[in-house]
Amino acid sequence: MAPLRSYVAGNWYEPTESGSPLHDAVTGEEVARITSAGIDMAGALDYGRRVGGPALRELTFHQRAALLKALGSHLREHREELYALSAKTGATAFDSKFDIDGGIGVLLSYASKGRRELPNDTVYVDGDVEPLSKGGTFLGQHISTSLRGVSVQVNAFNFPVWGPLEKFAPAFLAGVPSLSNLPA
Repeated sequence: MAPLRSYVAGNWYEPTESGSPLHDAVTGEEVARITSAGIDMAGALDYGRRVGGPALRELTFHQRAALLKALGSHLREHREELYALSAKTGATAFDSKFDIDGGIGVLLSYASKGRRELPNDTVYVDGDVEPLSKGGTFLGQHISTSLRGVSVQVNAFNFPVWGPLEKFAPAFLAGVPSLSNLPA
């Protein structure tokens, strides 16, 4: 069985090593192989800083929210497939639905908050202009904008869908690309 591919730095990465087997928790059958050997992590971070970050920062909060909603809707359409995969890990039907539907819910919740609570802009103005000098010649106002860099996310194995998505969604809405391990 060929190892799973990874999408890294704008391309699909095909591992050259055989990787470690992943087994169906019920039948013991090998369902996939996984490895991160050969992935250029420094290159992935560089790509996030150089390509992902600038592209996300060009989008408004509303555009990012619309993309989160589209991702949540896509996953919802395919959740039966995700439930079946989750069952192979030994998760109960309840646990699978809790994890998968919870992750989808996080995406849709942040999408909704982004549209409802944030401006259709790339910056968030916080509060009124405040005079900072006696004669009003010096003024100040707080604004929030996307941080430069990449959000590196380490996730636990117990919620393999919800965990990564609850970290990804706010970072994406804020205009920060993510590099995430996916639990095996």
